Amino acid sequence: MNTALLYRLLDADPADGPAELLHRARSCRHLPHLVLSALVRDGVRMGEPARDELRRARDRAAHYARLAAGLARSTGVRPLRGLPLAGYYPAGLLRPLDGLELVAPDEAALWQAVVRVVTDHPVEHIDVSLLGERPHHTAVTVHWPAEDPLADPWYRVHLSTAALPGDGATVPVRPYLVADEPVECLIALAESRLHRPALPPGPVTLLDVAGLTGRPFEPAETAAVVAAYRLAPEAAALLDRAADHLPLGPLAAVRAALARELAPEHRRRAEASRTPPRPARHGVLLRRTVIRHTWDRARFLTPAAGTPLLLTPVADFLLTPGPACPAENACPAESACPDDSAGPAAPGLRAAALRALHQWDALC
Repeated sequence: MNTALLYRLLDADPADGPAELLHRARSCRHLPHLVLSALVRDGVRMGEPARDELRRARDRAAHYARLAAGLARSTGVRPLRGLPLAGYYPAGLLRPLDGLELVAPDEAALWQAVVRVVTDHPVEHIDVSLLGERPHHTAVTVHWPAEDPLADPWYRVHLSTAALPGDGATVPVRPYLVADEPVECLIALAESRLHRPALPPGPVTLLDVAGLTGRPFEPAETAAVVAAYRLAPEAAALLDRAADHLPLGPLAAVRAALARELAPEHRRRAEASRTPPRPARHGVLLRRTVIRHTWDRARFLTPAAGTPLLLTPVADFLLTPGPACPAENACPAESACPDDSAGPAAPGLRAAALRALHQWDALC
C-alpha cells in the first residue's frame, strides 16, 4: 500500500508527477486527503494550502475516532467499516472517512447516541429511514458543516440498529455482525457492493482490501461466515477485482473457498426474488424539536390515511415509501451509505402533516 499503487489505481503516469496524481484524486472530495498523506510520507514538497487541507482531514478523522469512542462508552454503539478499516492502513497514510458509521444494539441506544451528537455538534440536517417490517430497524444520519464548509465535505454520522441493511429485496436486513474484526471488515466491504454491482470498486475500497491482506484469515471459516451473511457473490467479485491490481495474500485462499458458496446463494436469491421487495421508508423532515430526553424510541402517529408521521426524540418526520438504496455515484471513494434523505413532500400533504402535529402538541 504505497504511492506507486495509487498511481496505478488512479491511472496516472508517475512521469507526470505528484501534482497530476493529486489532480486525478480530486474527482472525489475525500480521495485527495489520502493522496496528500501519501505524498507527505514520501517527502514531496507542498505548500501551506495543501498542508492545511491535510491537517483538516486528519482533525476530522481524529474527531470521528474520539466521537466513536465516547459514544461506545456512553451508549454501546460501535463503529463499522470505515473507522476499523482505517486501523489497517500503514502509519501516516490517512484512510478517507466520508462519514462515521455506527451500529446500535437497540433503538434506545440509537436515540441516546443521536441525542448526544445533536447536543454536542451544530447539526443542520437529520435524515431518518425505517428498514424492514415487524420489527423494523431505524437508521439516522446527521450532518453538520466542516471547518471550511465550502472546501471540505461536511461531517456525517450514520447510526442504525441494523449492522447490514441488505437491499430490500433478495438480501434481508441482518441486525447483528459478530466475527473477528478483519472478517467483519471484509463483510462490510462486500455489503457496500450490494447497491453498485455494475460499478467497479473505487481506489479506497481496493486499498481497504490491500490493508486486509496483511491479516491472517482461516479460508474455510471466513468463507462460511461471509456466506452466512448472504454476501458470497459480492465478496468473491470484490476479491476478483482487487486481484487485478494487487496481490491478495491470504485472501486468495478465502476467494477459492468462496467458490463453493456462490451457487447456493444465487439459488437462495432466486427463490427470495419471488417475494415482493420491501423498500425502506424515508422521513421528510417536518420540524426540529426541543430534545425529548424522556423518549427512548420513536413514536408513530397516523392522523389520516396516507399521512404517517414519525415523532423522534430530536425531530418529526412524514414517512414516505422510498426507492431501494440508490446506486453509488461516481465518487471513487465509494461512500458506504448513500444519502438516506427523502425528497420533498407535496405541499398539501406537508401542510396536513404539520396541522396534525400542532393538534398533537395541543393534546400533550
